[in-house]
Amino acid sequence: MAEQIDWRRAQLRSIRGLTPDIRLFEIEPSDEFIAPTPGSHFNVVVQIKGRPDVRSYSAVGPCTDGIYRVAVKLLADTRGGSAYMWSLAPGARLTFSTPGNHFELSRGRSEYLLLAGGIGITPIFSMALALAEANANFRLLYACRRRQDLALADELKDRIGARLHVFIDEEGARINLDQEIARLSPGGEFYVCGPIGLLEAAKRQWQQSGRPIDQLRFETFGNSGRFASEPFKVKIPRLGMEVDVPVGQTMLDALEAAGIDMIFDCRRGECGL
Repeated sequence: MAEQIDWRRAQLRSIRGLTPDIRLFEIEPSDEFIAPTPGSHFNVVVQIKGRPDVRSYSAVGPCTDGIYRVAVKLLADTRGGSAYMWSLAPGARLTFSTPGNHFELSRGRSEYLLLAGGIGITPIFSMALALAEANANFRLLYACRRRQDLALADELKDRIGARLHVFIDEEGARINLDQEIARLSPGGEFYVCGPIGLLEAAKRQWQQSGRPIDQLRFETFGNSGRFASEPFKVKIPRLGMEVDVPVGQTMLDALEAAGIDMIFDCRRGECGL
């Protein structure tokens, strides 16, 4: 069964383009406003092929004005969630959850290193603003393939100044994780959000540095992109069942469709349920 989610009604107030394939959605809750903490996400009910499904999106900023904000990247290999969000117009009604958080920002650490790749800037953006407000010691490394893919960079530059370091892949800029981690104070924490390839590199370098694993926090999205999607089978010996998982469907979705009761929350394989 799913973790209990507090669903609310909401209305889409406005949409703004951040990059050619990322849009910022401003959502006004119909009920009590609950402020998200840095690293928070919202669950949103979307329609996929005529049936309801759920997607999770990170909160963008502290939302102190009572309006929730999420950024959605339109994916070329979308299973339908991002396409549905992009099909909406201001005034659309949404079923929205209160904020949850599986990627919490610790307070009072000696130093922070933040690393974002692409759309992974969304939770990191909120963390950077919170750390700047607290006058904490931190650096933000933001990597994108192309300069036009930078989302929220101008606002970050205005708010955190020289603590923002941008790396554009097509311009030949690369992050030296070994050096960046070595610069971090012994009690400092490392927060990473981005594609699986970036996360794997960060985890590998962190392990090689010999630092405590609990000082590395991360969130990721999507697949690694190393292999094309293929259908596969899942065997459940206890139930004597074998379930086919086609291209474009997750294992969780396929198991649910087969009538198997599953425990889940984020639906992305990150929250640990």
